[in-house]
Amino acid sequence: MKAKIKVKELTQGCMPEIIVNGDWIDLRASREIILEGLKSETLKRHSDPSKNYRRVNFKWESIPLGVAMKLPAGYEAIVAPRSGAFKKWYVTMTNSIGVIDNKYSGNNDEWHFPVLMFDEGTIHKGERICQFRIQLSQKATVWQKIKWLFTNGVKIVQVDELDNNNRGGFGSTGVK
Repeated sequence: MKAKIKVKELTQGCMPEIIVNGDWIDLRASREIILEGLKSETLKRHSDPSKNYRRVNFKWESIPLGVAMKLPAGYEAIVAPRSGAFKKWYVTMTNSIGVIDNKYSGNNDEWHFPVLMFDEGTIHKGERICQFRIQLSQKATVWQKIKWLFTNGVKIVQVDELDNNNRGGFGSTGVK
């Protein structure tokens, strides 16, 4: 029995791809992204105008991945850059990895890949830029853990609709 991940493709050509020779599932950019890179400037110190200091402004972008997903009950997703993302585009994920819980599964809860840009360039629509895997959540029930013991992989199932409410967008967690 395989764990089923329901996927609503929001942008054509962005269905996740299970690579036979890999353990993680690849995700694609849903549109072309123009990368700006770092901007730096030299400023004078207010306390001592004879001394300069350098300020670097990092640009960041939240790259839409063109999919919304419903993970199996008791699971969460870990999203990370593909190993070649920095070498190819000089980007890194803003918070090292992303954790997407099972409740982020509404029809409009599009997954994103937030990146810091270190150089100029372009990520083209459809490029495989990040990857994810699913794992048991710390809130998984005993029965969900037992079911996990008997799974032999994951299966992606394309659906037209997801049955949960929207959470309000990627990165919507905030202070109550």
